[in-house]
Amino acid sequence: MAVTNYSVEAFARYTLASVSFKFTVVYLLMVALSKKWKQHVKPIQLNNLMVVYNYSMSAANGACCLMFALALLRCDRFYSKERERRIEAAALLYWLLKVAELLDTAFMMLRHKTGQITFLHVYHHASMVLLTDYFYHLAPWPAISFPVMINAFVHVCLYAYYGLTSASVSIPVAWKKRMTQLQIAQFGIGLAHAGVGYLRHGFCAYSVFYALTMIGLFGNFYLRAYVLQRKQRKEQ
Repeated sequence: MAVTNYSVEAFARYTLASVSFKFTVVYLLMVALSKKWKQHVKPIQLNNLMVVYNYSMSAANGACCLMFALALLRCDRFYSKERERRIEAAALLYWLLKVAELLDTAFMMLRHKTGQITFLHVYHHASMVLLTDYFYHLAPWPAISFPVMINAFVHVCLYAYYGLTSASVSIPVAWKKRMTQLQIAQFGIGLAHAGVGYLRHGFCAYSVFYALTMIGLFGNFYLRAYVLQRKQRKEQ
């Protein structure tokens, strides 16, 4: 499908008609019903399934990261906005992984871990499904692939960490903090990439805005979870 208009309006028109929008609506309904579910259904123990799921997602993201890296090495221009067949293949896997990641929330719901279903969690998961759909179908470009590759690498680390915790492996407490720092760092890289793209290569401002929202949300979580709590413990 050839598209020459990459405005926010064009993005909205495509997204509202996409299968990912339907996935997202169902996902948001599930989130809305999660507290009702907790009231009427007992928690389900999914430890073994979680171990398999997390390690599988880590491995799949590793394959995705490698596919993007190999594709980018063969591209002539880093900020090119031309379709690349190798990037299309990697983008398809990346999009499917973001759809699969909606299971993170489903597992939280089934296990009664609804406290983890925060605005940050829902915003990140829902928006990524929509953005990666657009990326795969309409804009599988080298220009977008670098921050996507970084994100896939970060998810290799995240799901490996979740796999270890699901398997009840003893992990240093500091690792959880390091995972959040890693996520903030990737959005910082994404912001720099989007900023250069906007100023010098005709990127839309939305990519800059999205990176800023993620830095703000993850930064707020980091501040509350690791800075303010530590300060409160010292005062006590």
